[in-house]
Amino acid sequence: MRNKGHSWLGLFLPRPNTASRTEQVRAGAGALLGLLVTALLTPFVVGALVADSSAMAFLIAPMGASAVLLFGVPASPLAQPWSVFGGNVVSAIVGVTVARLVGDPVLAAPLAAGAAIVCMFLLRCLHPPGGAVALTAVLAGPAVHAAGYQFAFVQVALNSALMVLAALAYNNLTGRRYPHSQQSGLQPAHATGDPVPTSRVGFAPADLDAVLQRYGQVLDVSRDDLENIILATEMQAYERRFGVITCGAIMSKDAVTVEFGSTLLEAWQLLRQHRLHALPVLNKARRVIGVVAQSDFLRHAELDHYSDFGARLRRFLLPYDGSHSDKPEVVGQIMTARPLTARTDTPIVELVPLMANAGLHHIAVIDGEDRFAGMVSQLDLLAALYESRLNEPAPLASASWHLPG
Repeated sequence: MRNKGHSWLGLFLPRPNTASRTEQVRAGAGALLGLLVTALLTPFVVGALVADSSAMAFLIAPMGASAVLLFGVPASPLAQPWSVFGGNVVSAIVGVTVARLVGDPVLAAPLAAGAAIVCMFLLRCLHPPGGAVALTAVLAGPAVHAAGYQFAFVQVALNSALMVLAALAYNNLTGRRYPHSQQSGLQPAHATGDPVPTSRVGFAPADLDAVLQRYGQVLDVSRDDLENIILATEMQAYERRFGVITCGAIMSKDAVTVEFGSTLLEAWQLLRQHRLHALPVLNKARRVIGVVAQSDFLRHAELDHYSDFGARLRRFLLPYDGSHSDKPEVVGQIMTARPLTARTDTPIVELVPLMANAGLHHIAVIDGEDRFAGMVSQLDLLAALYESRLNEPAPLASASWHLPG
């Protein structure tokens, strides 16, 4: 009985917060700055737009709730620009309309909040503080009632727009993507309608869409974040099942490299001689500054058409004899700068979506000092995953059990 009581009480207790202290301070500081900027700028703009702005407040209370979403959970579908601006303004319009049509505030207040929620659903701008905006329009008193629809189109719209602009600047400056995409994050590297390779054997975006459709409720997490969480969970389960294999364990350490000033002919010959798809480009400190691939040569030599292929490739590789030319001469002029890299302690399962979905054939590996340590190719990754599969304990054969007698 006691355990049941503890279990019942546990339903009312919050789960541990997964946000780091840094993230908590970042969100609080953002809300402070966003509300401060909005409060300082609103009187100037309102004064320029409205002849008599005495009835207009510099800040309405529901903006505090909007700040929680904009800076605390900027990836939430409820915190995106249209949700914030549209949800607040639509709710204000509903609140003003209901206040004019229904004289009794005891009836008008719940009616305004309920109608605002329905309108936000219909316009796809659900924003929780919108309910508070609708109540404010009904209960704020004679000053707001006298302002009428100016409360919605000036006061609420201006507050909401300034908060969104503040969130746009602050979140991106502090490393949080905003606005946050609500679409699938898995995009194929090739321009076809096929799903990305990892979704052909695991769950597909259509599977997630079907489950969300059956769920039938508002989910306060962006769709691409949910997809990434599921993929990360799959990777975590794979690591637990097969063990953690790092890039440092499977990489090629004696890798062929070039420098920024290496000639195109030298790099091409190295690619052909060692049968490679790409070469890392290093500086004098052995840090990776780029990657040059066969595709870079083909693209810059304009070899999309195969007529006179050999002659054009030779002209591209050989140095120009004249004094002035726009033709690239060294690797640094055609390489892909700031390429994606992995660390020696990066689990190889993290490379699977990069190579399978993004179309990368080679990934440079760096050590703890950010210096080049080796290369991991698709073949290295396949061999490691195949070997881990071979080492997995074989499942027990099914058996039929018979009771004696």
